[in-house]
Amino acid sequence: MPEHPAHVSDVTARRSLRLGVAGPVGTGKSTLIATICRALADELRIAVITNDIYTDEDARLLRSAGVLPVERIRAVETGACPHTAIRDDITPNLLAVEDLEADFSPLDLVIVESGGDNLTATFSPALVDAQIFCLDVAGGGDVARKGGPGIERADLLLVNKIDLAPHVEVDVNLMVADARHARAGLPVLAMSRHDPASIDALAQWVRQILDDHRAGRHVPRDPGPMAPHSHGDGKVHTHDGSTTHSHR
Repeated sequence: MPEHPAHVSDVTARRSLRLGVAGPVGTGKSTLIATICRALADELRIAVITNDIYTDEDARLLRSAGVLPVERIRAVETGACPHTAIRDDITPNLLAVEDLEADFSPLDLVIVESGGDNLTATFSPALVDAQIFCLDVAGGGDVARKGGPGIERADLLLVNKIDLAPHVEVDVNLMVADARHARAGLPVLAMSRHDPASIDALAQWVRQILDDHRAGRHVPRDPGPMAPHSHGDGKVHTHDGSTTHSHR
């Protein structure tokens, strides 16, 4: 992937780091964001955008957790499949991020949480600078082997809720090994919100990405597109940027 021109990197590095958090329903994205905020709020100026289809449930959860001033947590109601608002038509999210940056300047970090989606959901690099894809052991130890753009190419893959592994008969070491194989060297972190060492590792990853962003070393990457697929119409469709089609 070609690097952005120097002036684009310079402009990007002067604003907040925009960090996307995506993953299937129930993998612990909101709790993950609360954990990041608790770990780093004393040293970084943070704000959050949540995405739900018809409610502001995730935003209310974070506000009630007291991890940030409530005015720094805002909700986008997508009214459509979650991936639409983080990849296909990012305008509502982009405006929400820019409004937060204007209202609370300077911010160090703006976290954008996707609504729960499937293994193909990734953020447009026009919306976020880096992205975390979140799995959890309760979803099955084989999920990491199944691959997909988020699992394979997000900036960080998080294997969450590892404290539950004995209860769902998942081998965490094997799941992490499968994830590392799928990601060809990109970072994988096994984490529990009850494990201080893994929380420290997550916080350090965020610090490093922020440092790279400020220094102009981090270039936003596009984890997509989706693999070729069929809708039962006998045709193979792709999302390579050259063609589009409806998913109605």
